[in-house]
Amino acid sequence: MRIALCQIVTGPDPKANLELVADGIRRAAEGGADLAVFPEATMACFGVKLGPLAEPLDGPWATEVRRLADEAGIAVVAGMFTPAPDGRVTNTLLITGRGLDASYDKIHLFDAFGFAESDTVAPGDQPLVLDLDGTKIGFATCYDIRFPGLYTTLADQGAEVIITSASWGSGEGKREQWELLSRARALDSTSWVVAVGQADPRSIGREPSGKAPTGIGHSLVATPYGQIHTQLADAPEIEVVDIDPTTTTQARQAIPVLTNRRF
Repeated sequence: MRIALCQIVTGPDPKANLELVADGIRRAAEGGADLAVFPEATMACFGVKLGPLAEPLDGPWATEVRRLADEAGIAVVAGMFTPAPDGRVTNTLLITGRGLDASYDKIHLFDAFGFAESDTVAPGDQPLVLDLDGTKIGFATCYDIRFPGLYTTLADQGAEVIITSASWGSGEGKREQWELLSRARALDSTSWVVAVGQADPRSIGREPSGKAPTGIGHSLVATPYGQIHTQLADAPEIEVVDIDPTTTTQARQAIPVLTNRRF
């Protein structure tokens, strides 16, 4: 499977961010990718009022992403915000293209490091695993990566690859935590973990303000053995990488932690 890591810096304007998505999809398709993965908050960055920007899954923003995916002939994962029934928004991954049309709502909300995502975002409650061209793919978003139970649940449901889109908060030790958690979740689930985050806004001369998590870059792919297969730097970058889903089967035979669990 060929996957494009689309590490971008989004701003507060969904229309302008669609231009980044269009460029990323084009470059992914040119690189022969089956799947293009964009970060959490691709629709609009954190640090702005999300309620007025949120759109339903059949709204114009998601509709345009679907069109771009279909035109390119690849699958696309992109973070957006949808209206929640209680007046908040939902932090949603749109998954579209190659016969897919689904969404995942972030389960674990980032109420940590002085930021309270739950003030404005409602949590999801359903893990998601989809089949893309014969490969089972699970989905997670940012803070979800701190919760191994979600990743083992996705593996139990058949996931061989787990996509994790993020807008990781900066701070002392946060890059090390991002890398460690990505590799640990790969080992916990004996799955490929494809962790794609927002690039660091400072890499393009944009200084973040407040406590909103706006990204640090360093997207990576971890093998089912917990090794780093590919890693980007902090700036915007599109990189196409090949992974072999059969490695998951080999890892689960060699390290049968999912079978050996007692709790």
